[in-house]
Amino acid sequence: MTEKLTKKHRRIQGLRISSQIFFFGLFVFLLLATHYSGEDSIGAVEGFFHFDPLIGLTASLASRTFLIASLWALATVAITAVFGRFVCGWVCPMGAALQFFSFLFKKARWNVPANEGVRLLCLKYAVLVLVLTAALFTLDIAGFFDPLSLLYRSFITAVLPVFVVSGDAAASILQDAGLASLGDYAQEILRNLTINRTFHQALFLGVIFLGILLLNGYRERFWCRYLCPAGALLAALSRWNLVKVKVDKDRCVQCGNCTLHCPTQANPYPDSDWQPRECIYCYTCSSECPTKAIQFPIRLSPVESKSIDFSRRRWIFSILIGVTMTPLFRISESNKRASDKRIRPPGALPEKRFLSLCTKCGECMKVCPTNALQPALNQAGPEGLWTPVLVPRIGYCEYYCSLCTQVCPTGAIKELGIREKVKVRIGSAWINKNRCIPYVLGEPCTVCEEQCPTSPKAIIFTEMDVSLPDGNWTIQEVPVVDPDICIGCGICETKCPVYDEPGIYCTSMGESRSI
Repeated sequence: MTEKLTKKHRRIQGLRISSQIFFFGLFVFLLLATHYSGEDSIGAVEGFFHFDPLIGLTASLASRTFLIASLWALATVAITAVFGRFVCGWVCPMGAALQFFSFLFKKARWNVPANEGVRLLCLKYAVLVLVLTAALFTLDIAGFFDPLSLLYRSFITAVLPVFVVSGDAAASILQDAGLASLGDYAQEILRNLTINRTFHQALFLGVIFLGILLLNGYRERFWCRYLCPAGALLAALSRWNLVKVKVDKDRCVQCGNCTLHCPTQANPYPDSDWQPRECIYCYTCSSECPTKAIQFPIRLSPVESKSIDFSRRRWIFSILIGVTMTPLFRISESNKRASDKRIRPPGALPEKRFLSLCTKCGECMKVCPTNALQPALNQAGPEGLWTPVLVPRIGYCEYYCSLCTQVCPTGAIKELGIREKVKVRIGSAWINKNRCIPYVLGEPCTVCEEQCPTSPKAIIFTEMDVSLPDGNWTIQEVPVVDPDICIGCGICETKCPVYDEPGIYCTSMGESRSI
């Protein structure tokens, strides 16, 4: 009987690991597929987010609208309500990454399993209450904590760029070692991946993600145990699921291995201490049990379990923090006068509604073919941290591209066709007469006019008397921007030959959504 159960649980463990590998591979595949492939449209590469109930709930609460795409999240809710938190243990790509690093740290003996109380488990419920309370007051901060948003943002702005830069360095080493053909082949593969490699705050975002991974060296799946609000939401939904733990008292030797090695502190032994909300059905406990006394049968009858240590005071404290965060996030100067550098992608909804829907996932930044979209720092205040802004110093908005409008999972960026997109103004260009070559040096330069994509051109030339550096005057053709035609795409600033501080620059003034 023991051998039979051993094989059974080994098969279950193998299925779980295979499931985690599959869904993490699907995440990577969809992420790499989020790029310009020569077509005007892109598939549903943002599909993972539609199954995330936390994103759907908070975006709907904050924006006061129901997101149709979030109906897919009801499948996650139904699975969780009936079978428990299988999604956390078998599907979530963030959970798979954390599980992998926990495994490495355990093998390296950095992470030594230890019995702990359940007191700290309430932290993720506090984060969930805080996030939901803020959403009720139209402040959507779920994107800071949601595991999918966190994983996508980290990979897009830090992990993938590091991979590409490291790959380029390795290819250069191969070329220097006399393996030029192999190095060229490696560089060609990297180029075909079309991964953007320049991002503001890449170091900061990368360090945050690295810190989350390293915390697994202290406790297995640290983020899942103590901080993940999506896991807390699923835990609340799984309270009365049908899959229960059962410990065969005749076989159990009370060694405590099951509770010691549980990655989420679900405490399978004794039965009365089991936390069904915390169990992710990874079957580690049944695999670690030397007598195979643990099973997970489906039972319709409810079982007694200890309630989570979340007192009334913690409820009130979490709600108060959520309430006070809304005004704290909105007392910045960005609400008095918008930053001139807050250039949003084409199709972005009016700022207040945009912020209530944007989940800060970075999908639009990944798909941008020119690397123009960057995570905001202070351009939109604290509420707009890590939301997308266009930075012409890095890249420009491609005239015949609307991919960023197609990958937004919450509709913060309205989907546009090419014909609609080319009519959208995201800002205006301005001539810096103290830096522009024809104005300052009296020498001809037509780069901005040549690059301008609009028809008729938004940049035209007119003759003007210009003072030369030697004090003489000359008649020179100088560029002038027609504000009625300019759409603020930023290509003039990107291509300006005055590299340090361009002779032409773009601001958000005149954007269509503010008219």
